Amino acid sequence: MAKFIPVDTFDIVIFGGTGDLSRRKLLPALYHRFVDGQIPEASRIVGVSRSELSDADFRSLARDACKTSTGEDFDAKAWTQFEKLLSYACLDATKEDADWEALTSRLSDDDRPSIFYLAVTPKIYVPICQAIGKAGLAKGDARLVLEKPIGTDLESAKAINAGVGAVFSEDRIYRIDHYLGKETVQNLLVLRFGNTLFEPLWNRTAIDHIQITVAEDVGVGDRAGYYDSAGAVRDMVQNHLLQLLCLIAMEPPNSIEADEIRTEKIKVLNALRPVRSKYAGRDTVRAQYGPGTVNGEQVKGYLEELDEGESGTETFVALKAWVDNWRWSRVPFYLRTGKRMRSRHSEIVVQFREAPHAMFGEDQAHSNRLIIRLQPDEGVQLYVQIKEPGPGGLRVQSLPLNLSYAETFQVRYPDAYERLLMDVVRGNLALFMRREEVEEAWEWVDGLLEAWDDAKVPMRTYSAGLEDGPVESRMLLREDDRDWWSNGK
Repeated sequence: MAKFIPVDTFDIVIFGGTGDLSRRKLLPALYHRFVDGQIPEASRIVGVSRSELSDADFRSLARDACKTSTGEDFDAKAWTQFEKLLSYACLDATKEDADWEALTSRLSDDDRPSIFYLAVTPKIYVPICQAIGKAGLAKGDARLVLEKPIGTDLESAKAINAGVGAVFSEDRIYRIDHYLGKETVQNLLVLRFGNTLFEPLWNRTAIDHIQITVAEDVGVGDRAGYYDSAGAVRDMVQNHLLQLLCLIAMEPPNSIEADEIRTEKIKVLNALRPVRSKYAGRDTVRAQYGPGTVNGEQVKGYLEELDEGESGTETFVALKAWVDNWRWSRVPFYLRTGKRMRSRHSEIVVQFREAPHAMFGEDQAHSNRLIIRLQPDEGVQLYVQIKEPGPGGLRVQSLPLNLSYAETFQVRYPDAYERLLMDVVRGNLALFMRREEVEEAWEWVDGLLEAWDDAKVPMRTYSAGLEDGPVESRMLLREDDRDWWSNGK
């Protein structure tokens, strides 16, 4: 059974408190942690936005959000206690003449930490932080939480980091990537460094290649405006995929202290080979989804979802990356992400090399694989070679040793936002990005986008829901005599 350890009393202020992220993730996350006894009743949760709402209106909005999130498991009795923590302040924090009294009057004046969560567009991160500082709220143990993306390129990321860093010191800034809060992502550290079975094999001598896939079956929907200015590279590769690559490829840290872990991740980004324009067409694929059928429903293509009807923005990217260091020399990392793919799934595949001698003949066609599933069903599978039972000869099958979180622990465990929010309260920075991480990742992504432009890499297409990306994505691996792992095949 999971054991939930209570955190100290705190205040959290959610800028964008009535927005989509707050309603879908943040308020339900705080409610779940309260129900499980982690959040003290003296804590305060303050929603902030420009909308004219009363405390009662905000509590009603939050109740609807939590009921939607929990469904039949909604605990009405617990809600009557939780809603006492909630209040609301109408405030446009970007205006110089804004009256901050509505907010400051709702915060405690004791020594508890104040957490400012910016669930707003990154364009106003700096103005809000400046206003927080001007209002005298950034003092003491005040903490800042920033959602990705931090900027749109290296230059804008540096500007945001410098702006917020002028108000909050680096050890009080929590740059959040919800993928790092997933149980299986965190388990990568334990899997690698807590088991002598894996670490001696975690290198070029035993591993043939590694695949990282983050696939979505949804389209851009009401995010079309934002997405067309970002694309799959800025929206997913720069943060989610590169963070996963860092955790897979990093060297063992000296301890699990935040800076020890984050320093090793930065070393991976420093070793990541830049994409050169002369290789961009060979080692990368970019594409847009067209019309197709998803779960039996006919859906529009990407261009049809845009008001303009034309765009050079990718909704899919696949690429071959290299980490140029001793451990990973000549081991390719294949990364792919896209919208309107066949199914929603995220996984890491560690493909081990084949046995040096196939003494069991053609039956020994598969080598070992470690499958780390991030969603939808978190778990770990290790495929090993097993003799098929029965008479009539020795036949070999590749079958998984399976660890399913849902089946093994048989208890609801905190989702990514729940865990990360509690880590912010505890002051644990290990699962959050340091300034250098963000900027190193943007430098590599800027190079990729420039290489695409210089090489005029063509935009491919794929049918929504019918394929896991364009055929060129499959050819990217098949030219290396490899294939994408798909549905256990």
